Amino acid sequence: MWPGQALYVGPSLALDVHSGSVSCLVVGVDAEFTVQLENGPCQVARTALIVARARHRIVAHGDRMAFCYLDPASARERACRRMMNGNVDLAWGHGHELELSRLAATMDGDTSVSAVRHWLDLAGPDDRAEIRDARIRHASHRLAEDAGQQLSAEKLAAEVGLSVSAFLRLFRAQTGTTFRRYRLWARMLRVATLLEIWPDLSTAAMEAGFASPSHFSSAFHAMFGLRPSRLLALDVTIRAA
Repeated sequence: MWPGQALYVGPSLALDVHSGSVSCLVVGVDAEFTVQLENGPCQVARTALIVARARHRIVAHGDRMAFCYLDPASARERACRRMMNGNVDLAWGHGHELELSRLAATMDGDTSVSAVRHWLDLAGPDDRAEIRDARIRHASHRLAEDAGQQLSAEKLAAEVGLSVSAFLRLFRAQTGTTFRRYRLWARMLRVATLLEIWPDLSTAAMEAGFASPSHFSSAFHAMFGLRPSRLLALDVTIRAA
């Protein structure tokens, strides 16, 4: 996990229909997969990029998958999208898909941070020349701070000198997702970071701003298509960098 991005590599899992808060690059590590947009097209692919908020189901044809979650306002996400075919909601056929699959097949809990960053740069080079609106950049940085997940739209709008309605419109235009969904993503990343400190999911969820452990579990299921308890039962390794 890094600010604005996270990578999962492991068992394919049998995910339910879900809708992410950020964009997701899906890679079939050892086989293709099928992605079905709700009320939309069905695509068989080895790589696919699914836009934030698009309800979809992924059916793996193999044993292992990689899911790379990217801030939709980031240069990396835009670079990734440029290397793919398709449309705004669903792109596929990444220009480096065979290399992304091959490298993902070698990853485990001991994979170096430099190797993971190399994978991310193949997925989408982080070209810092593409800079979004400074006010929204400030807001996203504030949400990523240790206690930033508790911040309201009203507070951040005041900090950047906008009305709440103007702030929310600009935030969505710049990030491709709503403020609430983006903040929810920041809370999810915070939970994962806290689990490195103490293995208490309930405490981590409350610390990150969720109203209750059940609220966190429901939000996690809606975003990723499975319950957090099921993921943690895999003895997953969580690393923040």
